[in-house]
Amino acid sequence: MSTQTTTKTSHYHVQKSRREKFIEDWRANHRTVIRVEDVELKETQRGSRVGVYMGEDGDNPTRSMDALLHEVDHGVVTTIHRHSWDAMIWGVGGEGWIEIDGERVKIAPGDSVHIPAWAWHRSGNDGEEPLRYATFSSEPLLATMGMSILEDRGHEPFESLPGRPAYTAADDVQGDDAYARRLRRLGKEQAKRRSGRLHTDWDDLEMLNTPRGTRTTFLLDRAIGYEASGITMAMFEIGQGRGQSMHRHPGEAWLYVVDGEGHSYLGTEPEGGENHPWKKGDLIIVDHYLWHQHFNDSKENTARVVRIHMFDSLLETMKALMDPVVLFEEPPTEIRDKQAGDVTTIVWPEMTRPTWP
Repeated sequence: MSTQTTTKTSHYHVQKSRREKFIEDWRANHRTVIRVEDVELKETQRGSRVGVYMGEDGDNPTRSMDALLHEVDHGVVTTIHRHSWDAMIWGVGGEGWIEIDGERVKIAPGDSVHIPAWAWHRSGNDGEEPLRYATFSSEPLLATMGMSILEDRGHEPFESLPGRPAYTAADDVQGDDAYARRLRRLGKEQAKRRSGRLHTDWDDLEMLNTPRGTRTTFLLDRAIGYEASGITMAMFEIGQGRGQSMHRHPGEAWLYVVDGEGHSYLGTEPEGGENHPWKKGDLIIVDHYLWHQHFNDSKENTARVVRIHMFDSLLETMKALMDPVVLFEEPPTEIRDKQAGDVTTIVWPEMTRPTWP
């Protein structure tokens, strides 16, 4: 039996229309600064309250990462679930714990936690104040490939739950054919992914000066033992009345304001763009390959910002695809140094844990 498939519209017109609509919708949903007071926390079946900074479930679709805010009341333990993507957690307020495949780690303001893909996890609050934390995940990237899977098992004990998906260990593979090489390569990768670090305590952080006018530290990154999907999380601090030097790059980058108030310049050119004010708890969205520069508007206090992006996977792939086009750009050294100023003259405060509010 023969069949004929047709859309009654040419391939050219179907694809052109589809691509134009995607860009129109993307631009319509773009945000630059999301105020913390605009993030509405709603009760969930997990026993927590969740609000969306950026993400399709909050009607602000993204393509590589999302950003959510969570709150757990005193005495509450959420349901246990797992998903095919991984997530980064930043402690905002209160104290509690995150359980990851049966192992509990502390979460308090300034602590960072990595949830690996397919790891069973839940959170609990043994403290007096509500536990509040932000999450940044790669779910939108997995969704573009139809690979976003979420499983919730209520309050089932961890011991009765199935483990992470099985894989063939590299040491069990013989031969040098293409299939054997793939088995061995993926086996080694999975073994490495499942041995990564899970927790960074605020008290262990060390901030170091950079040529861009700030001092910074890694929070979650392969440089300090984490094995994530490419999301990396760091914190930078801007001196009193100072600014970070200008730069630009493609892809989505989130900047969560830990402390302070200031503004960010964003524009298609180094001059002539717009300034966007921000404060503690806000989320700054840097996108569309814009030149950007972040400023601390306080003359008395420093400003601390957590930066999250996917430079170690998505942007590395883009660099290879776009080579020789430069995908990370900053001004020549002499201009960068002038914008940043002499960072050694900044009087940095002691590293005290952030508080909420």
